[in-house]
Formats: sequence, structure tokens, C-alpha cells
Amino acid sequence: MNQLSAYSESVVSSADELVREFLPLVKKIGLRLAAKLPAEIELDDLMQVGLIGLLKARESYDASQGASFSTYAGIRIKGAMLDEVRAHDWLPRSVQSQLRQVSEAIERIDARLGRPAQDADIAVELDMPLHEYQQLSGQLACARMTHIEDSVEAETAVLNTQTPLEEVGEEGFRDALAESVTQLPEKERLMMSLYYAEDLNLKEIGAVLGVSESRVSQLHGQALARLRVTLAHWRG
Repeated sequence: MNQLSAYSESVVSSADELVREFLPLVKKIGLRLAAKLPAEIELDDLMQVGLIGLLKARESYDASQGASFSTYAGIRIKGAMLDEVRAHDWLPRSVQSQLRQVSEAIERIDARLGRPAQDADIAVELDMPLHEYQQLSGQLACARMTHIEDSVEAETAVLNTQTPLEEVGEEGFRDALAESVTQLPEKERLMMSLYYAEDLNLKEIGAVLGVSESRVSQLHGQALARLRVTLAHWRG
């Protein structure tokens, strides 16, 4: 066996060992992400790109930065999966338009009443029955990836868990996002914290808040619409 062949086998063996060791982490991240996405986004697809992110993490990891490889790999794996979701632009244009309409309605109500808009206020402003608006706001939770988490960096800003290894983008945007989350109505703020920082699912959050899963989804969508208003100047 020549030296090149021996080196190639060593590289392949090392990669296989890395995949075996961290496959449970890739699957865990994929499952949590898939649970928050439309059904057409398949777990296998997320895991494939997650494994690529894992291999790239090995190439770029710098232990001197202070984070463990497991922590760094998790960031790169999730980042690769989010990039894959955004690349396929799965969010229907109709939902994008509806998100904009709800955000604009909230902005008008806030300016007119001098307080955060409530469900009933928004429904009246949009000229639709309350139950229809609540269904719509639940759908808008799907807009999370493309409108609020426009990059992996933006998501880490929401979580407020940035490390030297997490490039959170422009510092002003990070601070504005964190501040905007603190200004949400109490239930929406708590929901965002449980969903992003504590990584609870809708059922678990519902149990904490004492509401149904569908209501949690509605709160999520409504919170995103509010954040769209407060962060409008960052979207240009």
C-alpha cells in the first residue's frame, strides 16, 4: 500500500469514527428542528446536511477559542440544517404576505391605542372573525426561519447564548433583537423564552402556560409579527 492510499484510508476512517460518535447529536438536532417545520421538510435531508456541517466543523474547529468541540459542532450542524431550509424557500408567498399584513395592523393599533395590540384588536383591524385571525397567527409561526431568523446568527441572538465562536452578525441588530423580545407582552415573551432558550416543544409550553398547543402556536406567530414591526429598520 503506498503512502497516498494509506493516508486516504486514514482520513476515511477518521471521518467514519467522527460520524459514529456524533450521529446521535446530529439526529437530536434534526428531530428538534423537524418538529418545528412543515411536513415536507424531511428528517433524512436535514441529517444529511447536518453530517456535512459536522465534517466541516472538524476542519475549522479551534480549541483555543474556548468552546468544546461538541458545542462548536452543534452550532455548525444546526447552521447547516437552517441553511438547507432557507435554500429551498419553503415558506409560501401567501404566508409572507399575511405576515406583513398582520405586522402592519399591529403597528397601526399600537400607534393608535398606545398599548400592545391584542388578538381581538388585530382581528378587527384585519376585518376578520377572531377565530380566523387566531388560525392565521398560528400559521405565521412557520415564518420564523425566513423572517426573524434570517441567519443562524440571528437565532443565537434570540437565545442570548453567544460565545466567541458564534458569529452573531452586526452587534446593533443583536442588541435590538434582544431588546425587542423583552418588550413583548408577558405571555409572548415567556413563550419565546421557553421555545428558544429552553427548547421546549409546543405541548410542553402549553402545559407551562396553561393553554392549548394551538394557542402556543398563535402566540408564537403573533410575537413574530410584533418583532417584524420593531425590527423593520434592520430589514431596510
